[in-house]
Amino acid sequence: MSTRSARSIRRTRPALRVAGAGAALLLALGACSSSGSDSGSGSGSGEAGSSGSSSGKLSGTVTVFAAASLKESFTELGKEFEERHPGTEVAFNFGGSDSLAASITSGAPADVFAAASGRTMEIVTKADGTAGTPAVFARNQLEIATAPGNPDRISTLKDLARSGLKVVLCDESVPCGAAARKALAAAGLDLTPVSYEQDVKSALTKVELDEADAALVYKTDVKAAGDKVEGVDFPESAEALNDYPIALLKDAPNAGAAKAFIDLVSSAEGQKVLTDAGFRKP
Repeated sequence: MSTRSARSIRRTRPALRVAGAGAALLLALGACSSSGSDSGSGSGSGEAGSSGSSSGKLSGTVTVFAAASLKESFTELGKEFEERHPGTEVAFNFGGSDSLAASITSGAPADVFAAASGRTMEIVTKADGTAGTPAVFARNQLEIATAPGNPDRISTLKDLARSGLKVVLCDESVPCGAAARKALAAAGLDLTPVSYEQDVKSALTKVELDEADAALVYKTDVKAAGDKVEGVDFPESAEALNDYPIALLKDAPNAGAAKAFIDLVSSAEGQKVLTDAGFRKP
């Protein structure tokens, strides 16, 4: 090899090393840029997937505080909700509306409140406990519950004033009791019951267990009891219709699922379940 050729080779090798290093640097920069772009895309899709509102998927427990008279219909709607939204669970707390309202205003964790009267819902709204305006979703009407076969031949509200007849009423502080008071006033009756009960289910149970001859309860409760009791309509009940409002609670732990449950209650399917149970449309 000539001296001139050797010098040429020595000049070429450093140049090749520089060119190779430059190409490697460009490839590395390209890879970083591509990786950063992919990571950003993955992060964005991951965040969207974790958001119930973005993906439309609901999960978790929805806690519903509801009037005792809603037990059968809401239990059915709760099962329907869980079937529609796998991964959710509807937990109910049924009871007297006034007791439920007191629990909510005292800080009990809940997502939805469904009351048996506007007055009890106002307890929560006045305490700034609801998110938005409550909506009436159903109405209910009183009926006289008697033992099967109506052995005491009760046919009117005034029959409840007979001597020796054991009658049970809901306490006046709860919606069924307030409605009973209105109906009795419309009939001009001053009735003294053998007991005042804290919710409508308790009043009905007294008749079922033969601890009372009659009770003023809702039509829906008489229907739910089946052949355990018999119902007697009376015209004064039209003076004491109860509106049932429902509301999303302000500090709802699972607001997204709670809204979906309220939507189900208000839907055509929800309304059918309620009317089948004996409720009237609002």
